[in-house]
Amino acid sequence: MTEELFLNDSYVREFETSVVRLEGREVVLDRTAFYPGGGGQPPDKGSLGIGPVKANVVDARREGGEIVHVLDRAIPDTVRDLKGALDWERRFSHMRYHTALHVLSGVIWRNFDAKVTGGQMRAGRARMDFSFPGEWTADVVGEIERLTNEALSEERPVRVYELEREEALANPDLIRTQVNLVPERVKTIRIVEIEGLDTQADGGTHVANTREVGGMEITGHKSKGRQNKRIEFVLR
Repeated sequence: MTEELFLNDSYVREFETSVVRLEGREVVLDRTAFYPGGGGQPPDKGSLGIGPVKANVVDARREGGEIVHVLDRAIPDTVRDLKGALDWERRFSHMRYHTALHVLSGVIWRNFDAKVTGGQMRAGRARMDFSFPGEWTADVVGEIERLTNEALSEERPVRVYELEREEALANPDLIRTQVNLVPERVKTIRIVEIEGLDTQADGGTHVANTREVGGMEITGHKSKGRQNKRIEFVLR
C-alpha cells in the first residue's frame, strides 16, 4: 500500500520516501505526494531523485492500493531512498480549478436546481457538464458567472474529512452528488465540503479557502442536448 500524503495535506510539495518496487521507468513508493489522477483531475508531475540520480515524473496512476510513478528515464535498481518534488505551479493550478468546479456545482444546484453530469480540469482551464432544467440563454450564463464569483469572494473554508459509508449515504447533499456510486468495498468515504455551499465525496486536491481560487471567467458555453449543457472557464 502506498501512503497517499495528498489525502491529508494538499500543500505537501516535497517529501522523502523509500522504493517498494522498481521496474524500468516505473517505480512504486511507500509514500507519495503525487496525485495519480481521477475525478477529472490530471495526475501530478515533478521529479524523484537522490544525490546525482534524478528523473522527472511524467505520469502517475493508481493500481490497486499502490501508486505507480512513470519516469522519463530509468534509475539504478540499487536506489532505495528518494526525495520527491512536485511541479507545484501545475499542482496548485489543479487545486484552484478543482475547488472552483465544486463552487460552480454548488451554485448551479442551489440557484438553478441543476445536477452535475461531468467535469474536467487542466492547469489553465476547466469545463463542467450538467443537466439544466430551465431556459439556456446568455443571460443565464452571465448570472452563473456572477454568482460563482460572488461565492468565491466570500472566503469560504474548504474542509476535508472522512465519513463512514452508511453516514455518507444518509446525507441528502451527498446523495445528490451520487456518493452511492462509490464502490461498496469502500467503507470510509473522503468528503470535501465548501462551507455553506457544497459537499461531495472526492479524492482530489483542493485549496483551503475559496479566496485562493481567485475569479472565474466563462469562456464558452454550449447546449449538448435538450438538458445537457456545458460551461468552459478560466481562472484569473
